[in-house]
Amino acid sequence: MFRSHLLWLIVGWIAWTIAPWYGFASSRQPILGGWPASGLLAGLDDAPWLLPLGLFLALPVPFVATRSRLVGPALVVAGAGGLGWMMLQGVAIIHKGWAWPFLADLFGPIAAGQPGMGFGAMATALAFLFFLTMGLAARGAMKGDRFTTGAIGLLVASISLFVFWPVSTVFSQAMLPDADMSGPAALIHRLTAKDIWSLGCVTGTTRCGVVWNSVVLGTLCGVITTVLGLAFALVATRTTFPYQRLLRLLSVLPIITPPFVIGLAVILLFGRNGTVTLFLAENFGLTATRWIYGLPGILLTQTLAFTPIAFLVLIGVVQGIAPSMEEAAQTLRAGRWQTFRRVTWPLMRPGLANAFLVGFIESLADFGNPLVMGGGYEVLSTKIFYAVVGAQNDPGRAAALGIVLLALCIGAFLVQRRWVGTGSYTTVGGKGFAGTPAELPRWLKNAVYATALPWAAFTFLLYGLILYGGFVENWGRNNTFTLRHYVTAFGLDWNQYGLLWTGRAWNSLFTTLEVSAVSAPLTAAMGLITAYLLVRQRFTGQATFEFMTMLSFAIPGTVIGVAYILAFNQPPVELTGTAAILVVCFVFRNMPVAIRAGVAAMSQLDKNLDECALTLGANSAQTIRRVIMPLLRPAIVAALVYSFVRAITSVSAVIFLVSARHDMATSYIVGRVEIGDFGLAIAYSSVLVVLMGLAIIFIQWIVGERRIARPTPHAPAARPQEVAA
Repeated sequence: MFRSHLLWLIVGWIAWTIAPWYGFASSRQPILGGWPASGLLAGLDDAPWLLPLGLFLALPVPFVATRSRLVGPALVVAGAGGLGWMMLQGVAIIHKGWAWPFLADLFGPIAAGQPGMGFGAMATALAFLFFLTMGLAARGAMKGDRFTTGAIGLLVASISLFVFWPVSTVFSQAMLPDADMSGPAALIHRLTAKDIWSLGCVTGTTRCGVVWNSVVLGTLCGVITTVLGLAFALVATRTTFPYQRLLRLLSVLPIITPPFVIGLAVILLFGRNGTVTLFLAENFGLTATRWIYGLPGILLTQTLAFTPIAFLVLIGVVQGIAPSMEEAAQTLRAGRWQTFRRVTWPLMRPGLANAFLVGFIESLADFGNPLVMGGGYEVLSTKIFYAVVGAQNDPGRAAALGIVLLALCIGAFLVQRRWVGTGSYTTVGGKGFAGTPAELPRWLKNAVYATALPWAAFTFLLYGLILYGGFVENWGRNNTFTLRHYVTAFGLDWNQYGLLWTGRAWNSLFTTLEVSAVSAPLTAAMGLITAYLLVRQRFTGQATFEFMTMLSFAIPGTVIGVAYILAFNQPPVELTGTAAILVVCFVFRNMPVAIRAGVAAMSQLDKNLDECALTLGANSAQTIRRVIMPLLRPAIVAALVYSFVRAITSVSAVIFLVSARHDMATSYIVGRVEIGDFGLAIAYSSVLVVLMGLAIIFIQWIVGERRIARPTPHAPAARPQEVAA
């Protein structure tokens, strides 16, 4: 414990006295050949409000040095005081000076304001945060476990800064006065607008409100993606299908494609002049219509896009069901159907609930597919987009619609928790289990095949056409073979100076891969640690903490993008125009999927595993690293794959956050689509598909497979069982 206290004291003092306090763009008293001033030097110059931080850093020093019993209270006071003072001065003083006029009237004008915080300020804030958590642990919080207390503190602080703060900044716009209405009256008017809640489609008088459109779409999408994800998981783990690896690849292909590209391919197949539509019209006399636009088209493209997420969540759950439990049921003369219905199905309940929740929320928050395929079918995400960037230019209305959308997601979250209940779903204990998984009933196996294989075939066809579209001049009009699109995007040249990256898309591709490679492991780590805290720990405010983790996931990317611009375009944290804002956005936008995958998988692990490790002298960090993490490999793969891929294919938030220096692949592709250059857009997308496919293979190879079973002599040669970890 003494070493931890000493470490963070050293970090805090170095960060305050030496490290640059503000961003490197700041001109405050440069030292050492242009190195920006530290917090101490800036405080001695023209920022005296930074000097009190030294008092908070000095407070715990005598108690730590003497190893006094009062070190806990001293650390709590120093940590809480230091964090509180940093937040207060950071919000109150911005570029132009005081943020609010009444402060200038109260304290008088100041000589200069301050820019956003830099490395020194962030490291000092981190030191104060761990002062607080170590002090709470010393006072008995979380049974004195410093790791658990520190993890909770770090996650709460991160989510508060990068989720709650920007979201609250946007939602505060819902209270803006409108015409002759006050703030509260304007909020009520916006929340009760007729086009939101109308049930005219039921009575036949007018369209349904966007809330009911969104609920119908989200429910259908959640159910269908969960069924398809379960079918793929069962085929991959409970059948002898000979091409399981190929089926897994096909099942996750849609997740590695920008959503509007899937929509474009669907339109070119099933649109009024689409290939399939014209074929049916010419050969069967069917009238070509625009049926694909609206609910059918949105549901089809969302099902294509979100089924892989359900599969990634469910495959680890299905693999984690111990064969011994099913064998016990069969020993008691239960048939295959009874075993599946009474044993296997109930144990999959957490995974099914989490898969449905993710599919429902993804559908509500999806922006790209409804934008391309929506037609006259309005949903909340597109309604918010047009309120923000359309002719309306009404941020108050957009914020009110965002509140409604958030309420729907909270309702789905509460229903999911109630359905899962408080029962035990533990299937993985301290012993490796032997045996083979129970065979599916014949009719269920046939149903699973009939569900998964046609969908895989349709996916294969769709992607074949997408790849084909990159090698023709203009898909559907001029099908002449060409490599022009690939040369334009990814051309290379060689001269006396070496290799030249002459293609137009290289810059955005390199930036995209760098940002994705940084954000993916951070997303997986934070998501799985959060899942561990939610499943394995009990602490005050846990339900609120869990809700906060889902907040960014429940809000459309358009709102998140606008929120980040509003929150991080001025002090105390300035990130606009940097790569850091893209990384932060992807981490906290994609973290909920890693959390749900971790919660679903960890619900199957017996808590006795943790207790045994702790009894043998391991701390919480060692228990997670040596015991829990090897058993969570499917969830780790799901978290890494999803976060890496979504960082590459995300559209809505990225549009607002990219800059000329830090352009992303999706924003570049959207620009090509806007000017009608579909060939280059499809060519770029096909390159991304190949790169992400290779990345998924690499992630699975690095993480490996979970090993929770002992080999048995009667195990089929084609499906060797794994050795206990």
